[in-house]
Amino acid sequence: MSERVLALAGLAQALAQVRRIADTGTAEQRVLSTALDSVFRIDAATPAAVYGGVESLRPGLSLLREYFSSKSRDEQLPRLALAVLQLERRFVTDEAMGRRVQHGIQSQAALAEREGTTHPDVLSALGGLYAETLSHLRPRVLVQGNPHYLGQANVVAEVRAVLLAAVRSAVLWRQLGGSLWDFLLRRRDIVSAISAHLD
Repeated sequence: MSERVLALAGLAQALAQVRRIADTGTAEQRVLSTALDSVFRIDAATPAAVYGGVESLRPGLSLLREYFSSKSRDEQLPRLALAVLQLERRFVTDEAMGRRVQHGIQSQAALAEREGTTHPDVLSALGGLYAETLSHLRPRVLVQGNPHYLGQANVVAEVRAVLLAAVRSAVLWRQLGGSLWDFLLRRRDIVSAISAHLD
């Protein structure tokens, strides 16, 4: 559960950035980097290493603590998370799409290594990859926000790139044994794992 919670934190903080970008047109750079870096760390040795260490997940762990203590004011975030977890189920059963996504990520790896994962060309490519693949699966992940920003191609690409990172975390969570039953049956274990990482 300790490792599973890290993947959930990665999911939560990626989706919080999706909400922020959709509302304001800008992301928190450090959190954005953590999310996008995780997309390229396909063969990381540990779940923490996917995100560059537990410290990088502090914002997501704090979001989880707020949610599980019913202090979260963002009603959209849990809905988005559920949609992404459902989308991940469809994604992993579509082997052709999985290969296409992996190939698309690998084709950007050299540029991401050279310029950084938040470079506009990398964001554009990852956003395009999401649009061509995962956005065709159901349920569609519907992001609400400021129409002024969601009308800008670069903002939409950034939102989609971060959604790809959110799916990456959902896949990791499932690989670590996570399921929706955790939220019903193992709530206390989740809360204690979150506290262990934060305290």
